[in-house]
Amino acid sequence: MNESDFLLGDLLTPAHIELNLRSSNRDETLRELASHIVEIASRPDLQTTLVRALQEREQLHSTGIGDGVALPHARNALVGLVQKPVIVFGRHLQGIPFGAIDGKPTSLFFLLIAPTVTQHLSMLARISRLLRDTKLRRDLHSVDSAEKAIATIRAAETVMRAVG
Repeated sequence: MNESDFLLGDLLTPAHIELNLRSSNRDETLRELASHIVEIASRPDLQTTLVRALQEREQLHSTGIGDGVALPHARNALVGLVQKPVIVFGRHLQGIPFGAIDGKPTSLFFLLIAPTVTQHLSMLARISRLLRDTKLRRDLHSVDSAEKAIATIRAAETVMRAVG
């Protein structure tokens, strides 16, 4: 899988989306996002492994990229944790301190997990490019359902692909 042969919108399902995150800090948010990974929901040991890997990555440098966005991900691909790439989208209505580079609260979270390094890097590149779009970020703040969030991301990807 490289950046040109997949769509982020196709990796999202309504079960992978939480539009009302309740957490008040970074570690709680990472746990809350991880709880939405259906693929490991019945495996507390795998959830713990994932959250630990996410926390270790945050200790190196925050994945808060600014503009209210964070891209939590492990430092490396998590071989054996998932069989295919997974994205969890979470929105916190007020925003929380997440150590973002601009120092502002973070309200849009995209947790990325992939079984291979290539997929991991492709997902990071694509979501980073997509989230530069101010309109997409604004639209994601106002969607009122998981299905609308997915449709919004798919529409932004279609525009991005057309523009090149």
